Amino acid sequence: MPLSVYSIRERINLFIYKIKEKALLSLRILRLIMILIASATIIYFIGFPQTLESKKIVLIIIRSVFIFLIFSYMTRLFFDFEPKKFLRDHKYEGYIIAFLFLNYLCLLIIGESLTHHISIWLGMESFSTIFITGTCALMLGLSMMEVVRGSKYISSLNISPPTFLIGSFILLILFGTGLLMLPEMTTGQGGLPFLEALFTSTSASCVTGLTVIDVANTFTVKGKVIMMILIQLGGLNIITFTSFFALFSQGGVGLRQQAIIMDFMSFDSLSSTKKLLKDIFLLAIGIEIIGAIAIFMFWSPTLHFASTFDRIFASVFHSVSAFNNAGFSTFSNSLNEANGANESYIVHLILACLVLLGGLGFHVIKEIFSPSNMRERMEKPWKTYSVGTKLVLYSTAILILVGMVFFYFGEINNPEMYKHANDFGNQSTSRKIITSFLHSIATRSGGFNSIDFSLISTPTILIFMFLMFIGASPGSTGGGIKTTTFATLFLAAQATIRNKSQVHVFQRTISKEIINKAFTITIFSISVIFLCVLGLTFSDPEIPIDKLAFEVISAYCTVGLSLGITAKLSVAGKVILILCMFIGRIGILTLAFSLSRKSKSNNYSYPNAFVMVG
Repeated sequence: MPLSVYSIRERINLFIYKIKEKALLSLRILRLIMILIASATIIYFIGFPQTLESKKIVLIIIRSVFIFLIFSYMTRLFFDFEPKKFLRDHKYEGYIIAFLFLNYLCLLIIGESLTHHISIWLGMESFSTIFITGTCALMLGLSMMEVVRGSKYISSLNISPPTFLIGSFILLILFGTGLLMLPEMTTGQGGLPFLEALFTSTSASCVTGLTVIDVANTFTVKGKVIMMILIQLGGLNIITFTSFFALFSQGGVGLRQQAIIMDFMSFDSLSSTKKLLKDIFLLAIGIEIIGAIAIFMFWSPTLHFASTFDRIFASVFHSVSAFNNAGFSTFSNSLNEANGANESYIVHLILACLVLLGGLGFHVIKEIFSPSNMRERMEKPWKTYSVGTKLVLYSTAILILVGMVFFYFGEINNPEMYKHANDFGNQSTSRKIITSFLHSIATRSGGFNSIDFSLISTPTILIFMFLMFIGASPGSTGGGIKTTTFATLFLAAQATIRNKSQVHVFQRTISKEIINKAFTITIFSISVIFLCVLGLTFSDPEIPIDKLAFEVISAYCTVGLSLGITAKLSVAGKVILILCMFIGRIGILTLAFSLSRKSKSNNYSYPNAFVMVG
């Protein structure tokens, strides 16, 4: 009697049961080693000048790694007791393996790989470029999957979520620094010096935008791609990226990972963290793609790109930079470049909208634009936004309006804005409004500028410092103390003046814990800014204090605007700004929680004391 399929599988399961654990452990170690070898090879390939022979060696190594990955996947499938479930749980990895298998099948049958045919279809002379580009993306994905598979060991480590978050940013900054120092990342001879690379990597990872070099002319396309990756990882945070990949693995997102994301993204519960995680990633990528397409279509006709690729790359780079509130540009003078970028007013408007969306916060965007929420509000007109979303929308609208009005009337009376044809004073009314709108939004975290900031008037500088300090909204890619923090402080002050014991808004009560947190964030932020400005007065006494204060607030609130003194700072001054950008990005409370000790008990109170204030 012939054996059934199930009985055959049962015998296979019994056969592999004894060796499965050791075999899979050995395979995982080998897979990790092979991925590290491939990653090191790719870094060598993209970071150092290559000869024809070295390219061949690189291709051989990478192809060997791919063959091993195919073997590894098939072996894991064989050792799994439930093959169908394995295929479902690892379907995305399976798609990658299937493509690699077809690639080598074409190479064996017709002598040319599938990637070679794709490169011909794209009109590329050599398929090595697309092969290596695809390999970089594949290695990044596989590396993230390995991180996810090892993330279950995080729970066994006695590391608090704030500490782990800080560690992830430090690793990202150091890794970016190493990559930016590679010779092929810059246009000049040799790589970028360590301090300049560290400053640039910190600024990109912390989505700030301050720079001590000319990014447009210093970096090659490879270097700018690294910058864009650092901006994306820093904007959404590497923890969010890792946890997103975890959604596609069999382990899912653990409680420790959820706590880390909740702490960074300002979510109110672990359940909302897990639910919103996938939406955050897809929402961000979707907005950036739509933004890039819109930017590509509306560049000024006077702006000439060397090729279609340069136009596409500039569009993608600016979209990613704007949505993540980074403020980096592929032009030397940002949007003030006289080659036509300063006349691309529709692009200015698009970038302002991208900065605004990135600064609203992901949970706010989801609550407003989610199809299910929009449909629910249409069916139930009485259903309104949450208190947090209302605070964000009202405070954002008021701040944008205040910034526009002060910028418009402040600079329209500034004689420095009438010296050149494209200066603010010589623009039409509609263009003045767009310029005011852009700078009112970008000042609070975006970092783009379409005018020469060294020429703006003193009143505008003061208003911009105030707007930079407030910054974007919680759970966003922007910095500052956040709009809701400022709104809470304003409401608390208003309640105190009216002699009210509680703070009310939209028929709700703001708890004392939230008010205390808002006060703590503000006081600590002012203290950090003061200490950094004080430090710069010692390290760079020749620079006026108003410019130093502007620079520090811009760094701490991750804005990226400058009055033109960043590159002139001393080594100590640059180090101070690096620390300032880092602390501003991770958040002062995150840093405080990571350094503080957990109290044994707070279930007690002392008698009330009277203290004279005011």
